[in-house]
Amino acid sequence: MSLQQQVTYLVPDDTARVARAAFPRGNLYLRLYDTLGSIFADQDFAALFPTRGQPAQAPVCLALATILQFAEGLSDRQAANAVRGRIDWKYLLCLDLTDPGFDHTVLSEFRTRLVEGKNEHLLLDTLLSHCREQGLLKARGRQRTDSTHVLAAVRVLNRLERVGETLRHALNTLASVAPDWLRAQVPEDWYARYGHRIDKSGQPAAGPGRDDRRGWATTAGGGGHRSGSALARHTAGDRHAPTGLG
Repeated sequence: MSLQQQVTYLVPDDTARVARAAFPRGNLYLRLYDTLGSIFADQDFAALFPTRGQPAQAPVCLALATILQFAEGLSDRQAANAVRGRIDWKYLLCLDLTDPGFDHTVLSEFRTRLVEGKNEHLLLDTLLSHCREQGLLKARGRQRTDSTHVLAAVRVLNRLERVGETLRHALNTLASVAPDWLRAQVPEDWYARYGHRIDKSGQPAAGPGRDDRRGWATTAGGGGHRSGSALARHTAGDRHAPTGLG
């Protein structure tokens, strides 16, 4: 993937008009662009991309999406959906209303480039530098300038989503081959928790705190252990195990 640098990032007229109509009293992300501009420049990420090859997704958009993703506690899939569907995100990323965004896997690839290129600090350092220039940070204040915790937090959310999706897929498979057995095994609240894609139910990002994420992981892990134990009884010939899997 090669970098095709864009010189300037300006909000398209249609995007600006719709965003102003949608948020007549203002919006955090609209104010962020109006105050700081696009924050990043493609040149900031030039060292991370080759000069030849298929054009890469604009790194400025990926950098901003990563910051918003962390701020809202979203997985990669949820963040990609926000780029496609939210006008305040499109405004900050300077995207047309009809811009389809990008596949969620691009965000993971971008983070990998940052880490492998030893540029983990670039995102937050650049943002804080702009804030200082605008007088938005106190001269003697203490701001955490380490971007690595941003990347780490996003990585945790994506791992939680994969855990939940693995369990959901297993339950769907059991529902196809042994529905009666499954109904006798799972609690009622599992239907609400695992009945839809994890990114749509919002479970991994249910609360920004570490304790919230740990609690969700414990619940999902316990569900996986419970299902696995039931299947293990099947292999041992337990009469309560699903006969449809024999």
